[in-house]
Amino acid sequence: MANVTLGGTPVETIGNLPKAGSKAPNFKLTGTDLADVSLENYKDHKLVLNVFPSVDTGTCAQSIRTFNEKASALQNTKVLCISKDLPFAMARFCGAEGIENVVSLSDYKTGKFGNDYGLTFKSGAFESLLSRCIIVIDADGTVLHTEQVSEIADEPNYESALASLV
Repeated sequence: MANVTLGGTPVETIGNLPKAGSKAPNFKLTGTDLADVSLENYKDHKLVLNVFPSVDTGTCAQSIRTFNEKASALQNTKVLCISKDLPFAMARFCGAEGIENVVSLSDYKTGKFGNDYGLTFKSGAFESLLSRCIIVIDADGTVLHTEQVSEIADEPNYESALASLV
């Protein structure tokens, strides 16, 4: 399990992120149109999974804005913004912000994505929400890069994640 902090207070996740070089676990998430979406939907695309606790926090919202800005320049790459927020909240946020270059997905139905990827909080004020992580997957479904952000309030290392796509 990963040990991270929330405002300096230690919290734990249920496991660890997939290791670079491993196959990414399949997932079934819900899009803003309420349709099911799986890893198979993105076959032959590189993926940046921008995972976070909630779109309604400043750092999470900023990560969506930053990846939205950078995503338009990425070749054959999709940025998936994933949380347990309801799809309606994600659609509202993206609509209000003019976010068009990322895909918003929710793990609210089963929590299986967070469990399979080892990033669900198992303790603390955000218990059962998804921790802030970046997972980069190549077009063949192999994990290229992961980052478990050690302090929940901090932004991920965008440049490191994007550099792994080269």
